[in-house]
Amino acid sequence: MAGVKLCYGTDCLGGMQRHQLREFTIRAQVQPAIEVIRAATVNAAELLGQTGRLGVIAEGAHADLVVVDGDPLADISVLVSANGTQPAVIQAGRVVSGTL
Repeated sequence: MAGVKLCYGTDCLGGMQRHQLREFTIRAQVQPAIEVIRAATVNAAELLGQTGRLGVIAEGAHADLVVVDGDPLADISVLVSANGTQPAVIQAGRVVSGTL
């Protein structure tokens, strides 16, 4: 990528929103999984001027977590379940999507 930082984003709205998370697997076809994950976390935080507050797990940060069954660096598709959603999302200490 010649040093260019990419950020995760999508134009999938309305009825297409259910396909949004598949972008992870599409991007992983041309980028290493770690770069796809960084695009959705630390790079996006930097773009928004929120370095250290978003995109990290640290004291004082806004840490929403995605819980998956597997290693997304080995298989990025674990970030998306078979029905096109994230397996489990924890927000503000509560499970708001999926199950643990």
